[in-house]
Amino acid sequence: PCRCPRRPARRRRPGTRTAAATVAESPQELQAFLDYGESWYRSRKGLESRFQPREPLARQPQVTAEVRCKLVSWLIPVHRHFGLSFEALCLTVNTLDRFLATTPVAADCFQLLGVTALLIACKQVEVHPPSMKELLALCCGAFTVQQLRNLECIVLLRLGFDLSAPTISFFLEHFSQVRLQAQGADAAEAADARILAGGIAELSLADYAFIGYAPSLLAAGSLGLADRLLGHRRPLDLRVSGYSEELLRDCMEQLQLLVSLNGQSLPLLLPPEVVQKCPWLRGG
Repeated sequence: PCRCPRRPARRRRPGTRTAAATVAESPQELQAFLDYGESWYRSRKGLESRFQPREPLARQPQVTAEVRCKLVSWLIPVHRHFGLSFEALCLTVNTLDRFLATTPVAADCFQLLGVTALLIACKQVEVHPPSMKELLALCCGAFTVQQLRNLECIVLLRLGFDLSAPTISFFLEHFSQVRLQAQGADAAEAADARILAGGIAELSLADYAFIGYAPSLLAAGSLGLADRLLGHRRPLDLRVSGYSEELLRDCMEQLQLLVSLNGQSLPLLLPPEVVQKCPWLRGG
């Protein structure tokens, strides 16, 4: 279902963030975190189970875990092509999986569902979302604007317009900010870990094996693994996540396996300067 996209000239929209975005940079963002960060975290943490799909492929006769992986793996460079935020990508995958849990989808319109989920996510979090025509241009003319509009309505109705899911992106930002507030925090290590963890988290979105992990657990596990791979002296204290050592260890082991299986593709998701700091990624 994942046809080769036509790639128009790459551009970055103003004000957007990629998976490589680091922790909050402006004094206003820092103050907002100090004032509301903890309460906002508790609110989002409390909503995780409500927005987490349970075995979304159980009702899918034509969509397999491999087909889903191909679609999400296609959406990752698409979201980067448009300069969209990691938050938009996370919301896209959540919308996709939650819809799959409710409605059987034919294989020949699965790519259209992915584009529709991306459009819905962008409308929530992007100042300048890509247009329908821009998105459909990447599908080699396989679908029409009317088909996209119709499916958008179906998805919204199926999900009851309930779209603001807690995401890995949110928890990565929160844990990174908590880290910076700790005594003796190393801002450079925090930034590098956040970038590498974002790349690891992107890989996990495409792998159906991680569907049962809560976003907050994946965020903590990704940051913990990033610190390990980078050999940081002041790693994030994973106790801030509230998860047991056993759960965190299991999550990090699975993420480590994922990274091992994607040793060639992960560096493509990261800035070269971060890759150079990680001996494993550069073949050491």
